[in-house]
Amino acid sequence: MSRLSETSSRYFDSTSTYAKSRPRTAVSTIGGGDQQIICAITESRGVSPTVGLAFVNLSTAEAVLSQIADSQTYIRTLHKIHVFEPSEILVPHTAAGANKSKLLQIIEANLQFDAPIRLISRKYWDENHGNESIQQLAFREDVEAIRVSVEGNYFATTSLAACLKFIELELGINFAPSSVRMRYEPSEGSMFIDLPTIQSLELIQNLRDSKSKECLFGLLNQTLTPMGSRLLRCNILQPPTNQGVLEMRYAAVEELTTNEAVFLSIRQALRAFLDVDRAIIEIVVIPVRTSLQRWEQSINNVILLRQYIRSIPMLYEALQNLESPLIQRAREVCSPQSFATISELIEATINDDITYQKKAVELRHQRTYAIRSGQNGLLDIARQSYKEANDDAVSLAKQLADTYKLKIDIKYDPGRQFYFTLPKSELEDRDLPAVFINAFRRKNIIECQTLDLLKLSQKITDAHHEVLQMGDQIVQNLIKEIRVNVGPLIKMSESIATIDMLAAFAQVATMQNYCKPIIGKTLAVKGSRHPLHEKIHQAKFIANDVYASQQARFQIVTGCNMSGKSTYIKSVALISIMAQVGSFLPASYASIVIRHELFARLSTDDSSLSNVSTFAAEMREMSFILKNITPRSLVIIDELGRGTSTVDGLAIAIAIAEALVDSKATIWFVTHFSDLAKFLKERPGVLNLHLAVQLDQTRMKMLYRVAEGPVQEEHYGISLAKVAGLPREVIEIAEEVSEHVTANKQRYLNSSINIVRARKRKLLLGLREHIQQLRERNLKPTELRQYLLDLRKEFVSRMSELNEEEMTARHGSTSTEASSQTVLDEPMSRGRENFHGVNDGTSSSRREESFAEYDARLSPSPISSSQEMMYTMSGAL
Repeated sequence: MSRLSETSSRYFDSTSTYAKSRPRTAVSTIGGGDQQIICAITESRGVSPTVGLAFVNLSTAEAVLSQIADSQTYIRTLHKIHVFEPSEILVPHTAAGANKSKLLQIIEANLQFDAPIRLISRKYWDENHGNESIQQLAFREDVEAIRVSVEGNYFATTSLAACLKFIELELGINFAPSSVRMRYEPSEGSMFIDLPTIQSLELIQNLRDSKSKECLFGLLNQTLTPMGSRLLRCNILQPPTNQGVLEMRYAAVEELTTNEAVFLSIRQALRAFLDVDRAIIEIVVIPVRTSLQRWEQSINNVILLRQYIRSIPMLYEALQNLESPLIQRAREVCSPQSFATISELIEATINDDITYQKKAVELRHQRTYAIRSGQNGLLDIARQSYKEANDDAVSLAKQLADTYKLKIDIKYDPGRQFYFTLPKSELEDRDLPAVFINAFRRKNIIECQTLDLLKLSQKITDAHHEVLQMGDQIVQNLIKEIRVNVGPLIKMSESIATIDMLAAFAQVATMQNYCKPIIGKTLAVKGSRHPLHEKIHQAKFIANDVYASQQARFQIVTGCNMSGKSTYIKSVALISIMAQVGSFLPASYASIVIRHELFARLSTDDSSLSNVSTFAAEMREMSFILKNITPRSLVIIDELGRGTSTVDGLAIAIAIAEALVDSKATIWFVTHFSDLAKFLKERPGVLNLHLAVQLDQTRMKMLYRVAEGPVQEEHYGISLAKVAGLPREVIEIAEEVSEHVTANKQRYLNSSINIVRARKRKLLLGLREHIQQLRERNLKPTELRQYLLDLRKEFVSRMSELNEEEMTARHGSTSTEASSQTVLDEPMSRGRENFHGVNDGTSSSRREESFAEYDARLSPSPISSSQEMMYTMSGAL
C-alpha cells in the first residue's frame, strides 16, 4: 500500500465513515454508469464558503475544474457533485476528526449515491503542483485557456493537484503529457465571469484604490447585515441565470420601493442582526479538546445566538403586509415556530438581561453572569468571588484618588488586565507617586498600575476562569441540544440575507431613480447610464440607448479619443450583471436577455506577473474568449490589436471579429481601426456605431451620444492634440503630414503601378548606398570587379522583374498613371535629392534636369538600359 493510501486510511478509519445511500441512477456530465470518476473537494476557512472541486474521469481521460462561491447550505456544491456522481470523493484530512468541517457533514448527510469519502494529507493540496499538471497534461491548444480560467481560483487548482496525486500514488495511474482533456466549468445556474473581467469591470474592487467603494459591489452594498453583504458579493461574482428567480426578485424589489412604510420598518429590523454565521459554524463543530479560549467562545456564541433569535420576531412582523412570493417564503422560514425549541432552551439557561457586547470588559461580565443562578452552587460562589474582586478594584481606584488627590479612572484591557489612567495635567508640579508602576505616557494621559491592582487583576482573572470552567458543562449541554436543531437557523440566516439584499436593491433603486427590467429575447435599454460614473461624477451623465438582437449582435463602436466609447460598453456589461442579480437598472426602460457568460477584454497594460507584453496579454485573453464563447455570451472588447504594428493589429482584429460574428454571441467591439468598420459593414449581424463629437477650428466638444454609422470626423487625434495644448508648430507639421499621408494612401490604393515604381526607387537607392559603401572600402581591383559584377547581376535581375510587374499594372490601370506619377514625386523628393547631390552645391536647374533623367529611367526599359545605368554608376568609382 502506498504512503498516501496509508495516511488516508488511517484518517478515514478513525474519523469518518463511508456515505451510505441509494445507488446512482443518473449519468453524469463527463461519465456516469460504470465509469470511474475521482472528485477532490476543498474549501476556504472563512465565514462565506468558497469551494474548489476537481473531477477526473479515468475512463475518458477528462478533467473538470470548478470553484464556487456557495451559501451556508452548500447547495451549489451538492448540485455539482450530483451532476457528476463521482465514484470516490477526496477531502483534506483536516476536515475530519472531532473538528469535522460543516462541508463534510453536509456531503455525508445529503449524498444521493454510494461513494466512499477518502481523507488525503493536506500537503498534497498544492497549488504549484496543480498549475504544473495543467501545463503538462492538458491539450497544448487548451493550456492557455485553462490557465486564464483558473487564475485566482486557488481552491480549484489545489483540488486538481490532490486528485492527480491520489490517482498516481493510490491507483498507480499516470497520464501521458498533453493527454487529458481539461476545462473549467462554473457552477450551474449562474453566469460565468472570469477573473480578468471581474477586475477590469471593477465588480468587487476599485482598480485605483482597493479600499474605495467606487465599484459595483460598493454601489449595491446598502445591506445592513454581514450575511446580506456576503450574499450580494456571491451573486455579483455568479449572477443567477434562472428566469423565475430573477422575476421573483424584481417583484420583491418593486414592492419594497412602492411601500415606503414597510420598507423602512424592514430596514430598521435588519439593523439589529449580528453576524451569526460564524457562531453557527462553531456550534456545529465538536472540539477535540477543551481550553480557556473554547470556554469563552462557546458562551459568546450562545449569547450571540440568543440576541439573533430575539431580533427575528421584529423582522417577521415587518414582512407580514408584503405579497411578494419570495418575501413570503423568507417570512415563513423566520416564523416563531422555526426557532421556538432553540429559544426555549437558551432562555431556560441564559439570564434575561444578558445581551451581546463588543467591549472587552463588558463582554467578560456577560460571560460571567450569563448562566442563570441555581443551576450549580459552586458556580454561584465563584461568581460572587468575581464580583467582590471587581468591587475591590473599583474601591482601590477611589482610595488612591483620595490619598494622592488625583483624578484616577480604572480601565480594562485583555492583555494588561486592569490599569489606571490619570490626566497629565494632574502632575504638572509634581512627580508620579512611587506606588504607581508600569507607567506609560500617552498624549494627554498617563497609564499605570500598582502592585495591589495587579494582585486584584489576577484574582479577578482566576475567578473568571473558574466561572467559565464550572459553567462550561452547562453550556456544552445546551450547545448539543442546539446542534440537533441547527438546520432552521442556517435557513433563517440565508432568508435574512436574501431580505437584506433585496432591501439594498430597493434602497439603491429609490436613491438613483432606477427602472424595473423585464426579461425578453432582445436587449433594449432606453436611456442607459453607467451606474458608477453617474454616482461619482457631479456633472449630469449623458444617457444612451442600447439595442442588440441577432441582426445587430456585433456592434463596432468607433469615435474620437475621450468620446466615451469604453464607458458606453462597460455600462452595457454592468447593466447585464445588475439585471441578473435582481437589481433595478439605471435607465428609463430596460428589456434584458439572460446571459450565461460574460467576457471583457479591456486591459492594455503589460502583465509583469505573467511576464507577458500588452499584445501577448491581449492574445491570451482573446484565445480564452474564442474557445469559450457561446451564443448565450456577452462580450465587450476595447481596442484590440493596439499592442503590435498597425498592419498586424488590423489584420488580427479583422480575423478575430470574423470569428466573433460567426459565434452568434452579442458583442460590442471598440476600435480606432476605421477600416475594420468598412470591411465588416456588409456582414449580416454587424452594426456600426460611433460616439458623436463636434469639431471646429478652435475647439472639440464631446457629445457622449451614440449615433449610427462609423465615425465621420477625420484627423480627430490632431484636434484632440490641439485641445491638449501641443505647440502650434507641432500641430501644423502634424496636419501637413497627415493630409499628405492620407492623400498618398488613397492614391496608392487606386493604382498598383505606384507601388511598383516605389519599389524601383527603393532598388535604385539601395544600389546607390552599396556603391557609396564601396568607396569607403579598400578592395583590390580584382575583388572590386567581382563585387560589382555580382551586384550588377542582382540589380539587373530584380529590375527586370519590376519592369514586368509595371507593364502588367500599366495595362490594368492606364487611366490613373498620370495622377500616380504626380503623387510619387513628392514623397520621394528627399530620395531624389540625396541621389543627385542636392547637399553638395548642385544648382537648382541642374537638379531639375537630374530629376527628369531619374524619372525617365523609371519607365519600362530593356535589360540593356539597366546594364548601362549600372555601368555608368559603377564608373563613378
